[in-house]
Amino acid sequence: MKNVLLIIGLSLVTVTAFAQKKNVSAAERISKEAKPNYDEARNLIKSALEDPETKNDAKTWYIAGKVEDAQFTAENMKQILGQQPNEPVMYEALANSLPYFMKAYELDQQPDEKGKVKPKFAKNILGTLSSNHVYYLNGGAYYFDQRDYKKACDFFEQYLDISDSPYFKGEKIAEKDSSYMIVQFYLAVASTQLGDSETAIRNLVRAKDTPYRQDDVYHYLCYEYSQVQDSINLEKTFEEGLAVFPDSSYYLLNLISMYINSNRNEKAIQYLNTAIALDPNNPDLYQAMGSVFESEKNYDKAEENYLKAVELAPENPMALSNIGRVYYNQGVAKLGEANLISDAALYNQEKNIAKDLFKKALPYFEKAYQLNPDERENMVALRGIYYNLDMKEFDEIDAKMNQ
Repeated sequence: MKNVLLIIGLSLVTVTAFAQKKNVSAAERISKEAKPNYDEARNLIKSALEDPETKNDAKTWYIAGKVEDAQFTAENMKQILGQQPNEPVMYEALANSLPYFMKAYELDQQPDEKGKVKPKFAKNILGTLSSNHVYYLNGGAYYFDQRDYKKACDFFEQYLDISDSPYFKGEKIAEKDSSYMIVQFYLAVASTQLGDSETAIRNLVRAKDTPYRQDDVYHYLCYEYSQVQDSINLEKTFEEGLAVFPDSSYYLLNLISMYINSNRNEKAIQYLNTAIALDPNNPDLYQAMGSVFESEKNYDKAEENYLKAVELAPENPMALSNIGRVYYNQGVAKLGEANLISDAALYNQEKNIAKDLFKKALPYFEKAYQLNPDERENMVALRGIYYNLDMKEFDEIDAKMNQ
């Protein structure tokens, strides 16, 4: 009885496997018909891909890929003949074919029961992928233009996967040529539109050393690092960008800003000197240099740089208030020192020095106030100057500030 059950069980396995192999053959036949029903072929092959008896058979996966490739080729032929293909259908079939072919290739390399590797489909698979390679680029471009960036990324990645496959090592298809560089770039750009900084950064890092629109890649990468607040890699990328593009103010100025904000004044001054050498008539650079020296209470150097900024931009309210502030703050400090002195003569001497500093600050703040009357910092400084110099203008500005 047990033997009978065993025979029946083996028969069921054999019948099932035979049925699935028939499905594979039927799917292949349907895909080759004059008017193929691709959905029917897919349904037949789907059951074979899931059945334990046929899912590890290279032919099953190969025919699955051939069904997709047949529909892609049919639509692509319309395009070649000047007709309008159904592009979504065409590119979906192309995208579907690659994982089937790659799995088929992998299974085709497995040794048989005698331990020998006798591939049956490898040559055809590699030939098909080689012929279709450029269309993965086209598919990515199609979806990029449609602003479907997820699908664009999928196609660009498949293009690169084929080029990077060890199966094509030494072949022309594996060359890192201009098309490869273009795809790397647009994959990186498309991935920045997905709202996934981790993916975008990975693809941008992959593309950043490629000499195709490299400056744009570095800009995108800096943006993504800033989005995730990765200041370490952001600074590193600014430094790399500056090394590759030494004449670019973008990397240089951003580095200067990072150094200033993190109180690394020595670095800030070093890079500001570089920036000034490249752009000696830029008042913003002298203002930045002045602010660094001002933070260190090196008022002589701060004054020198702020005055240069005013010379280059005499109508700039910020440049005017910067130099005015240097004099004003020194005047306030000197006045504080004077108030601690008990000797009348020495007190008056120090107080007069403070007044001289307020007088130096006055014209700069008055002009800054004229140019930007709503800036409260200028009003506060002017009120302090008018008060300490005992000027009648004090009442007017004090009233305005108390409105």
